[in-house]
Amino acid sequence: MDRREFMGKSGCHAAMWMAAPSLAGLAAQSQAPAGPKYKIEIEIYEARQDTWCHKKGDRFEYPRDIGRICPWLLSSLHDFIILLQHGAVLPWKYEGTPYQKVIDAAGVTTEFVRCPDPTSNLVARIIRTKLA
Repeated sequence: MDRREFMGKSGCHAAMWMAAPSLAGLAAQSQAPAGPKYKIEIEIYEARQDTWCHKKGDRFEYPRDIGRICPWLLSSLHDFIILLQHGAVLPWKYEGTPYQKVIDAAGVTTEFVRCPDPTSNLVARIIRTKLA
């Protein structure tokens, strides 16, 4: 059996075709809600005083201020923001550290994310607030 014949009968190709009907149903069920359920804000929680991009205390509204956020930091924040926008609660709390999170299903939830730039010492706090 050659590679093309094998891939046509097994592996990812076969799994994709077997899963296609259920994936289509899942896509139909996961339509975005009519409006946002959460307000997302980003606050620079820690940063070197001489950093070139963001200063401690800088605040941004997401997605309104997306163009003001360093692309490296935004890349690190992206997956966390998407999860938080969809109601996810990441269970780690970092108890006993400066990064102890707030987890309140009825109100505010926070998450901390470090910038990948090793010279910035930058940590951002994502603040999710449930809208009424």
